Amino acid sequence: MNKVEMTEAILVEKSEKKLSWETMAQDLDCSPVWLTSACLGMNSVTTEKALAIVEYLSLEQDVAEALMAYPTKVWDQTVPTDPLIYRLYEIVGVYGETLKEVIQEKFGDGIMSAIDFSMDVDKQEDPKGDRVVLTMNGKFLPYKSW
Repeated sequence: MNKVEMTEAILVEKSEKKLSWETMAQDLDCSPVWLTSACLGMNSVTTEKALAIVEYLSLEQDVAEALMAYPTKVWDQTVPTDPLIYRLYEIVGVYGETLKEVIQEKFGDGIMSAIDFSMDVDKQEDPKGDRVVLTMNGKFLPYKSW
């Protein structure tokens, strides 16, 4: 089973059981963002967590093996048309250079790790329209000279 087939199997069971990522993550004792990313094929999972996920969703062992497999993190390089994902691209397009300048001014020449990284998605209720709060937390990695 490959990562695409794995994701399809997980999404079918998630839908049939009427589960949310938040509920699944709470029941499986992990971050909903990380769990979603792993189930969508973008992260690998420990043996223990893979077995817990497949047991929780009543899936076969081949799903656990696919969850544990190291992913190839490749995505389409064209700008997506899904409005939510497009807006994230827009944020990076408009504010990417600004973020780079501010981060490097505060930390020096380097990058924010996407490997030593966590992210939270929260909802902030607001009478003018609820707000999406994204918190990204990545280790700063300085460039080295040699």
